[in-house]
Amino acid sequence: MNITSDMIYGYTDGIILCCLSEGDSYGYEINSRILEKSGRSYELKEATLYTTFRRLEKQGYVTSYWGNESSGPRRRYYSITGAGREYLQKRLLEWEEIKKLLDRLLDGGRKEE
Repeated sequence: MNITSDMIYGYTDGIILCCLSEGDSYGYEINSRILEKSGRSYELKEATLYTTFRRLEKQGYVTSYWGNESSGPRRRYYSITGAGREYLQKRLLEWEEIKKLLDRLLDGGRKEE
């Protein structure tokens, strides 16, 4: 099953911050990690990824810096801030509540076998 952007709308910030909580990274690597963790069923569009980076940086949840690659193109790395970690924790708590609510609301659609 391929996951559509509509299904994950509103959680892009949390997904990216979760990746960054594991360590500094750059766009392509983060997108590759998301693709891998999702079992290749979800990939962020490049425009969405970089728009999210800009928004998170403006909000103070991430900072960015240029890497010192000796070969290939320079990469812009992103790092989660303390405020970003706090925001991520709030989003994770929200997600737990939303999962519980959706389980209750959608449980009626399951057929007993």
